[in-house]
Amino acid sequence: MDTVIIGLPQSGKTTLFNALTLGKSDASGASGSATEMHMGVVKVPDPRLDKLADIFHPRKKVNAEIRYIDLPGPESMAKSQGISGKYRNILQSATAFLLVVRAFTNDAVPHPTGEVNPGQDLETMLNELTFADLEMLERASARLADQVNKTKPAERPAVVRHKEAVEKARLGLEQGVPARLQSFTDSERAMLANYQLLTDKQIIAVFNTDEGAEDICMDRLGLGEDVLRGVGEVCISARIEAELGMMDEEEAAEFRADLELGDAATDQVINASYDTLGLVSFLTVGDDEVRAWSVPGGMPAVDAAGVIHTDFTRGFIRAEVIAYEDFSACGSIAQGRKEGLLRSEGKTYPVRDGDIINFLVNT
Repeated sequence: MDTVIIGLPQSGKTTLFNALTLGKSDASGASGSATEMHMGVVKVPDPRLDKLADIFHPRKKVNAEIRYIDLPGPESMAKSQGISGKYRNILQSATAFLLVVRAFTNDAVPHPTGEVNPGQDLETMLNELTFADLEMLERASARLADQVNKTKPAERPAVVRHKEAVEKARLGLEQGVPARLQSFTDSERAMLANYQLLTDKQIIAVFNTDEGAEDICMDRLGLGEDVLRGVGEVCISARIEAELGMMDEEEAAEFRADLELGDAATDQVINASYDTLGLVSFLTVGDDEVRAWSVPGGMPAVDAAGVIHTDFTRGFIRAEVIAYEDFSACGSIAQGRKEGLLRSEGKTYPVRDGDIINFLVNT
């Protein structure tokens, strides 16, 4: 899962990146001079994997992973590039955005507008995503209108339907409704998928606060529910979390307890990401490896099999499923089968969090 970190200048994007990845990237972007893109991979903690590894003694234990990508701030790009410029392909391929919103005060790092206003900054960035999509859809609409006139009569209805889908999305954006919250038919979504709209991505707003001010909430920022609908929320001090990330685990735990900080930034952001995206983890086990796979909750078993290997979709026969809790209670797959806790499920079975699945496929 690729998650791109975006935000206005001086919001603390790279500091958050360091807090999440325990990296050592230079956070000099606060001065407006950073031009580098940073990437880091974070393993999703899952205690269930540790327990399964103790039972199966596999050669490998593989956690689900999130790749975080920290793009340069808009001030580091040419004016003609902005959010829809040379980094748009990275934004389009992302699963979600972490939108860093400045909620901290620091005289050494002046806010570009001269005032720290989290609500205004959040709305500004959401609008930037909307404007980028509107620009793309307006070009597409004009192109399709021209294509309608040039297309053979027999092929014209398909082009007209395509143009209508584009216009529907465009009008929704003009009314302030991001693509992810608009209602489309399956065929309309298939047509719009080619545009990889930025407002169709899930968003987690990370409010980068002063130390001890992590109780800031979006509903206190004066924004309407229409703006906040479907946006996840995390409030942390990225600077403190980045400093703790540079310590060893025991020392960091002591400082975290003393400062009463609660869960680490990585855990908070991962939890918010899973909640906002509706993700679950199913598990596979064996002598070779035990592994967690992240998929949307309720994904059909045949599609979940395809996450492991595309050939598994074509050759899918059935899935043998046992809930992690049931496996823990009975102690083994064989005992689970005896007790009737191991089930055979077909292609449409909706995968749930903690399912231990063995896919039977025809290769």
